Amino acid sequence: MTSKNIDHIQTTHVGSLPRTQKLLDLNKAHQDGSIAWDDFVSQLHDEVRDVVKRQIDLGIDIVNDGEYGHVMTQSVDYGGWWNYSFSRLSGLTAGDSDSRWGAEEPLIESKPGQIRLASFAHRRDRALFKDAYENPVNGVLAARNPVKQPSITGEITYTGADAVKADTDGLRTALDELNAHNEGFVAALSPGSAARLTNEFYDSDEDVVWACAEALKNEYKAIVDAGFVVQIDDPSIAESWDQIVPEPSVADYQKFIQIRIDALNHALEGLPEDKVRFHLCWGSWHGPHTTDLEFKYLVDQMLTINAGSYSFEAGNVRHAHEWEIWEDTKLPEGKLIVPGVVSHSTNVVEHPELVAQRIERFAGLVGRENVIASTDCGFGGRIHPDIAWAKLESLTAGAKLASQRLF
Repeated sequence: MTSKNIDHIQTTHVGSLPRTQKLLDLNKAHQDGSIAWDDFVSQLHDEVRDVVKRQIDLGIDIVNDGEYGHVMTQSVDYGGWWNYSFSRLSGLTAGDSDSRWGAEEPLIESKPGQIRLASFAHRRDRALFKDAYENPVNGVLAARNPVKQPSITGEITYTGADAVKADTDGLRTALDELNAHNEGFVAALSPGSAARLTNEFYDSDEDVVWACAEALKNEYKAIVDAGFVVQIDDPSIAESWDQIVPEPSVADYQKFIQIRIDALNHALEGLPEDKVRFHLCWGSWHGPHTTDLEFKYLVDQMLTINAGSYSFEAGNVRHAHEWEIWEDTKLPEGKLIVPGVVSHSTNVVEHPELVAQRIERFAGLVGRENVIASTDCGFGGRIHPDIAWAKLESLTAGAKLASQRLF
C-alpha cells in the first residue's frame, strides 16, 4: 500500500517506460501470431525483470512493469496506455482509419448543456496550430504511427483476465527474483478514457461510460488482489476539454466529467483507497497545449475520487506554475499527492536542484510526509530512452537533496 513518507521523499513515475528492441520484436511476433501466448508471457517476464531492476538500481521506491504487458493492436513502438484495452474489452469491431490523429471526420459540435466529444482531429489546440501539428517533417504528429481505432458494436465486457494476470505475475516474479521489497503498481485505463470510441451500440455516451466501468472494475480488482496498487490513468478528466467544440462553459464541463468520476468511483467500490492511485493529465502529447483547462477548475472534483494518492502534471511549462493552487486547496486527511517534478515533454534533463526545489514547494504546502516525487506522464515512446533514464536519475537525485533538507 502507498504510505506516507517517514524518513525521505519517496519516488515513482507514471508508468510507461522505454521499450527495448527485444520487447518491440516480441510484441510484433505476438500480434502476427508467430509466437504462442505462453511463450510470449515467458519472454515478457524476462523483459519486465530487467526494467524493474533498472528502476530499483536508480533508487525508484515505487516501481512497475514499465507497462510492458500492455500489448498493442497495431502500433508497437508507442506506448499502450489506451489502445492496449482494445484487446481486453468485448463489443469492439476493428476500424479502417486512424480516427485519433489523422482522419478528418465530420466535426461534431456541442451545445450549452449538451456536450459531445469531437473527433481527435478536431481538437481546438490542433486547429489553432494546424501546420505545427501536421507538417510531415517536424510537426507534432510527424513521428506518430497511425493506429486504427475500433468502434463499439456490441456489449462491452471484460475479456482481459489472462492479460492482467500476466501483468501482475510478471511484476511479482520480478520483485521476488530481485529479492526486492519495493511497492509495486500496475496502470489501468479509466472508464471515461476507455469510452472515447465511436459508439454504434449503446443508447447514449453515458451508457458507454458506465458499461466501461462495469467491465474495467474486474481489472482494478485483479491488480489489487495481486497485492499491487492500481494506478487509474485518466486523461479524459482534463484532456476532454480540448476535444469539445466550441469551448464549453466550465460549469457544463464539470457536469460532464462528474459522470465519469461517478462511474470510476463505482468501479473502485470495495477497494482500499491506499491501494488506488489516480493519474490526471492533459493528454501529454508534444503540442502547444494552449487550450488546456486550468487545474484549479479540476482539483476539487479530482479529490472526490476514491483514491489514496493523486498524480498530476506539475513539471511541464504549461502547468508548472499551478503548484500554487495547494495554497488554497486542502489535501484531505490521509491522502497523498504525486506531482510530476520532471517532464516527458522536453529533451532537457532537469537539474537535481530544480527537482528538489519543486518537491520542497509542495512539501511546504501539504507536508513533507504527503509528497511522492514523480514524472508528469509516461516516458515510453515520447523521448529517447537514454534521456528518459537520465530524467529518472535526476528525479531520484533531486528527491535525495530534498530529503536531506526536509528530514
